[in-house]
Amino acid sequence: MADLTDHQSLATEPGSASSGLEVTVLLPCLNEAETLAICINHARSAIEHLGLRAEIVVADNGSTDKSQEIALSEGARLVEVPIRGYGAALQAGIAAARGKYVVMADADDSYALEELGPFVEQLRSGADLVMGNRFLGGIGPRAMPPLHRYLGNPVLSFLGRRFFGVPIGDFHCGMRGKRREAIHNLGLRSTGMEFASEMVVKAAVHGLAISEVPTPLRPDGRSRKPHLRTWHDGWRHLRLLLIFSPRWLFFYSGIFLSVCGLAGMLWLLPGPHKVGGLRLDLQSMLFFALALITGTQACLLYRVSHLLAVALGMLPDDARTGRMRRWSLERGLLTGALLTVLGLAGLVRAILQWQAAGFGALDVETSMRWAIASFTVVVVGLQFLLTSFIVGLSQIDNW
Repeated sequence: MADLTDHQSLATEPGSASSGLEVTVLLPCLNEAETLAICINHARSAIEHLGLRAEIVVADNGSTDKSQEIALSEGARLVEVPIRGYGAALQAGIAAARGKYVVMADADDSYALEELGPFVEQLRSGADLVMGNRFLGGIGPRAMPPLHRYLGNPVLSFLGRRFFGVPIGDFHCGMRGKRREAIHNLGLRSTGMEFASEMVVKAAVHGLAISEVPTPLRPDGRSRKPHLRTWHDGWRHLRLLLIFSPRWLFFYSGIFLSVCGLAGMLWLLPGPHKVGGLRLDLQSMLFFALALITGTQACLLYRVSHLLAVALGMLPDDARTGRMRRWSLERGLLTGALLTVLGLAGLVRAILQWQAAGFGALDVETSMRWAIASFTVVVVGLQFLLTSFIVGLSQIDNW
């Protein structure tokens, strides 16, 4: 490991803008001895061909083969990353990069590192993040498992475009370029494979300039299985997309359920209805009540989760957040109190009906309608009351 000291002594401090380097080629690595030298040589050829002031950094995630020795012998700078995970390796590599731009790619020889040009051109033109698109660049035979190619990547990329309005066709391409300072300021946190999605999502919600270029994908050169775990990592990507989009997770679904529930309850309040051969009555009214309660809770959770995400730095403090803050604790409490009183009044009406019948048997169809509706309004009012206090915690500095 003596060579490591020699290499580091020739360089400026990690992340230093005074290095004069334009590009850092970043290779995350975990036991890639079979292909690492090939990737470094491809990157070096591209650097020389383009005449770039550049470096090659290998962010090693604890390799137990000869990867570290290979990186140093091939002239790359080695960054040892003690925390395991794809995201952890990339975070450490980006933090240590000395170039203005960072172009990353897997160290398994599946990406065309010899084609750095389009990524650098887009970054020079003002893009903060440049995504490779394997579907446009061409996917070689057996380069991507069918499940990933026809289901996983297309579905997750579609959801990413839908949730965040990013015109990117391949959310999970492992070759991408970024402006180091812009990406560093996003405060990326994920340590696993979902880091790839977090980078795109945070770049989108913070308004960074994102573009994409076609890039080919070829079969990797490893004899072992890839580190990617299909269902485990796929779920982590999906989970991150949902967490960063409370509008889709909570608000839209909540509005749909609330509107359907309220409309259904009002429709059945006067009496039963027939739809085709179906007779909708009290049982259906209970299901509509459930939809209204659940939908209301989802909408309120949207407000809480959005404010929490902003407080944690996951989402930007934008105009939408400002509108949410203007809905004060007192307004929420007043809304909840009015709904609760209205519901209680309905329950009192139902009790008076029972009293008028001598507290004896009642006509179920008539009495239960008001009882169900009133009970539902009380629950919704209490939801507003309790959630308003939770939201108030985020506004305590403004009291």
